[in-house]
Parts: sequence; C-alpha cells; structure tokens
Amino acid sequence: MQSTKLNINNQTMMLSNKKTLFAATLFAAVLGLPAQAQTTSWTADNGNGTFTNPLFYDEFSDPDILRVGDDYYLAGTTMHTVPGLVILHSRDLVNWENISYCFDRFDFDDDAFSLKNHKEIYGQGIWAPAIRYANGQFYVFSNINGKGLQCYTSKDIKGPWKHHNMEGRIYDLSVLFDDDGKIYAIHGYGEVHCTELKPDMSGPIDETDRVIIPEGNAVGEGHHVYKINGMYYIISTDYQPNGRTLCSRSKSIWGPYETITITADETFGYHAASLTEVQGRIMPDGTKFGLGPVNPDATACTNIHQGGIVQTQTGEWYALLMMDFHSIGRTVTLAPITWKDGWPMLGLEGNLGRAPRTWFKPNIPGTENIKPHAPYERNEDFNGKTLGRVWQWNHNPDDTMWKLKGGKLQLHTMPAEQLMWARNTLTQRVIGPSSITTVELNVKNLKDGDVAGLGNINVPCSWTGIVKDGKRLTLRCFEQLNNDTIDQEITLKDGRIWLRFDGDFDNDQGHYEYSTDGQTFKPIGGNMKLSYQLISFQGSRLSLFAFNKKGQNGGYAVFDNFTVDETKADRSKNIPYGKTFRIINLATGLPMHATPHGLVYDTRTKDKTDLTQFRIIDRGGGKVALQCKDGRYVFVAGYGIAGDVRLTTDESKAEEFLWQDYLNQEFMLMSTRTHTYIGKSPTTGSPYSMDYKGADPAKRNGAVFRWEEM
Repeated sequence: MQSTKLNINNQTMMLSNKKTLFAATLFAAVLGLPAQAQTTSWTADNGNGTFTNPLFYDEFSDPDILRVGDDYYLAGTTMHTVPGLVILHSRDLVNWENISYCFDRFDFDDDAFSLKNHKEIYGQGIWAPAIRYANGQFYVFSNINGKGLQCYTSKDIKGPWKHHNMEGRIYDLSVLFDDDGKIYAIHGYGEVHCTELKPDMSGPIDETDRVIIPEGNAVGEGHHVYKINGMYYIISTDYQPNGRTLCSRSKSIWGPYETITITADETFGYHAASLTEVQGRIMPDGTKFGLGPVNPDATACTNIHQGGIVQTQTGEWYALLMMDFHSIGRTVTLAPITWKDGWPMLGLEGNLGRAPRTWFKPNIPGTENIKPHAPYERNEDFNGKTLGRVWQWNHNPDDTMWKLKGGKLQLHTMPAEQLMWARNTLTQRVIGPSSITTVELNVKNLKDGDVAGLGNINVPCSWTGIVKDGKRLTLRCFEQLNNDTIDQEITLKDGRIWLRFDGDFDNDQGHYEYSTDGQTFKPIGGNMKLSYQLISFQGSRLSLFAFNKKGQNGGYAVFDNFTVDETKADRSKNIPYGKTFRIINLATGLPMHATPHGLVYDTRTKDKTDLTQFRIIDRGGGKVALQCKDGRYVFVAGYGIAGDVRLTTDESKAEEFLWQDYLNQEFMLMSTRTHTYIGKSPTTGSPYSMDYKGADPAKRNGAVFRWEEM
C-alpha cells in the first residue's frame, strides 16, 4: 500500500495550498477585489455559524458515519473506480477532507475488474460500506458482486488496510459490535436478516442467520444498525413507491421490531431527474439510448434517504443521508435529529420529518476556528510524484501504460472500440451546481488509430478529442445518446489543444469547447442532455482518456493543467444584505405585497411600489428579519395559519428567519421559532401563512421565492 501513503502525503501538501487559496480569496473580499474563480470550491460551511446542504456538491453515495473520540469519519461507495472505498475525515461534521481509500486496486484475478476481454463491472464493483471501530481498530465492510462480503481492517484510519474476503451472500449491510462481543450483520431488502460474523473476519456464521423483520412491514434496504441506551435501532430506506427513511427498534437484536417513517418528501425543491433507458448493459457505439420522462412534481428517490446517524460530543444527533441529485449523482445531506418518544426523527420540533437546507453548525467544542474548506483539490498540474487524491481510475489500470513525467501525465493507448471500454481512463466526479473543466492535451506522440481527449464517463457517454488516422488529425465530438459524431479537421502548430466541458449539472446539460491557443474557446457539438442512471450507478465523471480504435497499442497522449472553475461556488452575495428588493413567489410569479390592511399578500406582476419592496435586517449567523420599505416588519401572530403573517411597526415583534439559500437568488424563509416556512398557496387565494413544511419537488407549492433587486 505504499502508493496510498504517498497519496496521503500529496493530499497534505494540497490541503496546505488550499489554506493559502482560501486566505487569498478572503483577503481579496476584504479589499473589494475580485477573487480568482479557480480558488473557490463549494463548501457547505457559510462562515457565519451555519451550513448549507449538500455537504459536497458532487457524488458521495451510500454514506456511513462514524465518530471516534473527537473525530468523524465518512465512508462511501466507489463502485468500479479505484482507489476504492473512500473515507473522509471531519471534526465539525461540515468541513471534510479525503484521508484514505481502503485499497489501491481490486485484488481479484478477474478480467472484469480491469476492463479486459470485453468484461466489466459497471454498476457493480464495491458499494454500500459500513464503517466501524472496535477492538482498537477500524473496520470497513462492503460487498463486491460475485465475490461476496468484504472487510478491510486497519489500526490507522489512513492505512495500510488488510483485506479479508469473507465471501457469503451478505450485501448492503450494517454491522454492530455488541456489548457481549458478538458481531451482527443486518442485511436484506424487505425481508431483513441478522447474521453473526466470525471475530477473525473469515466469514459469516451461517447457522445463525435469521429473519428479524418479515416481508410486509414496508422496510427496504441500506440498513444502519445502532445500540442506543440498550435499545436496538435499524435505520433503513425503502423505494416503493418512492424513497422514505425508516427506523425499526427492538429490545433484542432478534426482534420483534416496530417501524416508523422518520423522514419523507424532503427534496429541497429538486424533482426527480430523467433516467437513462437502455436494453442490456454497456454497448459499443451505435446503441440507441433514451432518456425517460421527467415529472417535475415527483419525489421518487430525489428526497434524502439512505445513510447513518451519529451523536456529537455534546449530545446532539445528526443524520448524514444521500439524495439522487440529477446528473451529479448522489450527494450527502447533514440534517439535525430530534428524539421524539424514543424515535430519532429527522428535523426540528414543529417540523419533524423534514430537514432545513441551511441550519446551524453542530455545537462541537474546539471547532470554532475551523476554516471552511472543500474535501478535495480538483485542479491538477501533474507536477507531483503521485496523482491528487480526487482522481480515480475507471476499473484497474495497467500501471505499465501510464506515468507522470516532466510535470505532465502520459497515457499510452491500448485497443478499445469506444470510451467506456478504454483502459487507463482517469476520472474525477463533476461538481455542481455548475462548473467549467479545462485540460491541455498534447497529441504529438499519437500514432495511427489513436484517440485522446476529455470525456464524460456516464451512460450514455460523450467526449471530445483528437483522432489520428495516418498523418491526419481530426477534432471529434461524440455523443452516445444520439450516436452523434461531429468531425472537424484541425491543424495544431505545436501539437497542443485545450479541451473544455461546460456543465450545468443542476439542469442536466453541458457542452464541449476547444481552443488552439488556450485563450479563445469555440464550441463543438451541441448542448447535451445529462442524466443519472442505474446502469453504472454513478453520476457524470469527467475523464482523461487515450485509446486505439484500430485494435493495437499505439502512442501516447500528454495531459497538463487540469482546472475546474466552479462558477457558482461563491455564495457570499446570495443573501441580499444592504439591498432593496422585491420578493417573487415562484409558484405564482407575483410579488409579495405588504398590504395597508396589515396582512402579507401578493399583487400585480408589474407593481413596484413601496409596499412591494423589502430589505432584510441582519440578526447575525444567517438570521434575518424582513422589513417593508414603509418601515413595517413581518411578524407571525397566532399559530401561523393563513392570515397570521402580518405587519407591525414594533421591531421587537419582528419574526426571526433563517435564510435558506436555494442559489440563483432563490430562497426560503424558515422561522427560528416554529421551524416552519412562510408561503402562500398558489390556488386558494389565501394570504401568506407560516405553516409550510418545506418545498415541493417543483418549487411551486408557494414556499420558494426569488429576490429581485430594485
């Protein structure tokens, strides 16, 4: 595992660089100077004592959370990519860093793990880990399709890790080290099983397997088991008919269990994305794909679901759950837990079952001075001795066919019909909500039949790059969705070309561009539809690739200066402090109106009079009061039903809201007192009320607004 240690050292250097970049950005902001776009990466930490979900605006599937002392660890799925089984570390549950992978490559003598001989493990690989600490060491349990239950152990979270192939048919599991020394695995869909594991991790004790929750109890899969105050709790996810998170509890590990739903329908205003429809698995070029219909009102699995829970040092509880987040893949949400009648309900008193998008950071002593930072450094100049921690290979690489040399990456070509079959394809997750990825490519050393460029490893895939036929170079853009190929002959004076992907991942679209001087970019191909799909079970992944389409080993491509510009990562101006603005309800398209009668209602679209103009009063820590231009404040009388949102000249009565940033000048206002949201029905004609539980998937139930500066 020597390469793992080298990668960790490289990550330490990168984290040091990120602190410098953060300081430079902060210094520029203080002076009123524009910060460099590439220095800003999405962080959930708002820098004012609050955080905004998602924790990472990139894919992190099947999260499982663990606290050991003052340290928190998060393990996630990596499927067919390596290094595998990623582990992040945090001290405050909001700011994370990548500190480990459990293995550098799959250690199975099987062509499918290395994309050899038309065999692959897309949508399989290793997934749904359970991370635990017992007996003075860390354990990560997971499943590999066809290989059974796997376990990785280490005294040090950074490794090296020892691999135990436990075999057996146990998958999508959680593990509990009980007080009596026994080790239990909870697994199964619908019919939930409990099986004891051997202490030496050599396998399950088959004769102990028992059904503890029979089919018919509306329980799904993705279990996370805990023993809390002598009671056994199993957090599970069900997908029929849509995503819900459930909790089952019992005084005995063997049951009987009672089950309730602890969260449902929390989508943060994101509807289900279009899913890829295809017959069979990964096909060569020419296969017809389709994207399924989109229902903007559907929750499906866009809501927060599968994940674990954790208690902080001060006794607070939080859930870290995933949600299917369009073409980005699955992201992670941090949500407060309120215990109610012995159940860990997601959300807050007065609004149980739902979760705020923006909330106060956990109260963890000693974390007050942690600076906001992203878990990965995405930009890569290839000057180090190892690749940055963010990179993963698509299946096992052939380490004889790539190298870092002279501050550049060399990828040697091997035979492949198309991108998804190309070995030694280097990938990293895309990051939203939108980002522009650029890389410099030198093709002077390509040979006949070689293809190299920048692509999106997804199903369907796409790419742009250089194809060499004989001595002729062709710039090509390929979109597998429509089997669409655009060719353009090109002359490169020094063999260099810059390739770019401009992705709007919140809206599931993107396009490629190219440049021959690194300054002026031109589009090639049209705007492409992007999707999340259940074939590879991953979102979009930008990739550097080189292969030979004529069935032979060829030359090599040279990559340099990989940059990711996150165009919406700087959220410092998303809350309109110091501005006068109108509030437009997304459901009606009408501006909010502070009526002379004392109620909050709406009015004509073009009305820009003083009674439609507001400003916010900063109460600190993301908390605000809302004041009309005429001097009156918004307050809530009574219980928050229709008509109870009113206006007063007494500032001491003003309702205190926590601003919920939905990006693009969209927002919600959550009362810090009732934990519900202000909104207006688009259909009943009633005035504004304070009884909204959250946004619906299409953001048109009347609780989501857009601010418009006057």
